[in-house]
Amino acid sequence: MSTQTSTPAIVSSAGTEARAPGRLALLIIVACQLMLVVDGTVMNVALPHIQEGLGFSTAGLSWVINAYTLTFGGLLLLGGRAGDILGRRRLFIAGIALFTVASLAGGLATSATWLLVARVVQGIGAAMAGPNTIALISTTFTEPRQRIRALALLSAMASAGFAIGLILGGVLTDVLSWRWVLFINVPFGIAAVLLAPRHVREPQRHPGRLEWPGAATATLGIGALTYGFIHASTHGWSAGQTLTALGLGAVLLVTFLAIQMRSAQPLVPLRLFKDRNRAVGYIGFMLAPAAMMSAFYFLTQYVQIVLHFGPLATGLAFLPMAGSVFLISRVVPRVLHRIGPRPLALTGAPLMIAGLAWLTQLDTTSSYAGSLLGPMFLLGLGGGLIFVPLTPVIMGSVEPRDAGVAGGVLQTMQQVGATLGLAVLIAVFGAAVGPAGAAGTTDAATFVHGMNVANVASVVIAAGLVVVALSFRSVRRPAAQPEPHVVVEPA
Repeated sequence: MSTQTSTPAIVSSAGTEARAPGRLALLIIVACQLMLVVDGTVMNVALPHIQEGLGFSTAGLSWVINAYTLTFGGLLLLGGRAGDILGRRRLFIAGIALFTVASLAGGLATSATWLLVARVVQGIGAAMAGPNTIALISTTFTEPRQRIRALALLSAMASAGFAIGLILGGVLTDVLSWRWVLFINVPFGIAAVLLAPRHVREPQRHPGRLEWPGAATATLGIGALTYGFIHASTHGWSAGQTLTALGLGAVLLVTFLAIQMRSAQPLVPLRLFKDRNRAVGYIGFMLAPAAMMSAFYFLTQYVQIVLHFGPLATGLAFLPMAGSVFLISRVVPRVLHRIGPRPLALTGAPLMIAGLAWLTQLDTTSSYAGSLLGPMFLLGLGGGLIFVPLTPVIMGSVEPRDAGVAGGVLQTMQQVGATLGLAVLIAVFGAAVGPAGAAGTTDAATFVHGMNVANVASVVIAAGLVVVALSFRSVRRPAAQPEPHVVVEPA
């Protein structure tokens, strides 16, 4: 018997009707979030081909990645708060449109400068859209279990996106050309811009004004810190520009906090951090990417330098990691509302630590099946058990007026954690291999030694996730949990 009925409408307390959120709305939002996250790593495998095609210098090539990271990370808080005030769907669509145009322009680049400008514009578009993908899900899917499922899927995409970027970059570079790592965004972006106005609801706006002194100090402060971390990864922590950028970033962020404490309409309301689990979740979103960066950065080189994988095989090597994250994303929503994040994180942190510790045993004779497949699965399972619950924990109880900026803080912590982690790990690697190795002129054995030492540092960072897990407030399941009352009328 057919169960198809007319689409129901949920009656709000204000008496207005809105279409019940559907799978297409979720698909649009999640696909766009994945596109933005993937863009952070999809270029990595293609970098040698980009250098050859556009004549980048060795030093300038890193800015193909850094230009996007710096712009995206610096503007996330502003993008989140702007969505709260101006309209989240509006900022989401505008950001995706800008990102799509910049992707097309980057794919058509005929010079290094052209590509770098396109990457900066991509970062601006991503900062407009990214926080509002999270906010749209948080405010669109209001039934508690439905919201957990949607946010868990979004979190899975964000955590698996790094590995998916490497897979996609390898496939496109090997089968087509490096330009397709940018062109691939265009059809998805166009589809999202056309479909979102019809299928994604515009949540209630929260009138206010952008607090520009806070916006300026936050944007410049996070940008300066991110630049300092990037510069430290290539020039060392004692370099003049590194110290200047980090010092300036610290001063600006202290100024930002002082402004927020006095402002009537702060860019980042400090009430966001009063919830213990949310505050702990933010810390987890910084530490987990920092710990995982050794797997993405060094293993990408290891499978090419030692195992002699081509771009396609390099990308596919990360498939077990991405697949295990998706597996976890199917389990977490079913148990998170019953047991809370603490048991999940207490299971995931040791798995991640075990995977990273396993990677410290690699040598020049290791095989993929014998020495990499196992750690890949452990990192995917552990990372999924930590990452996937975090977004529902952070966003699940956020007031609707703060959803955009809460998502902005979440993604800012993720970006800062990944950038800081990479800078620390590269510094550890450089200290282990010496000047020749840091300059990229070492042999395979020396590279593997430096990578293993960096993986030990990753284990130390990941140990902090055990503290994070223990800091979560336990959730006790009530004896009888009634379903939330929702008035439903036929459309």
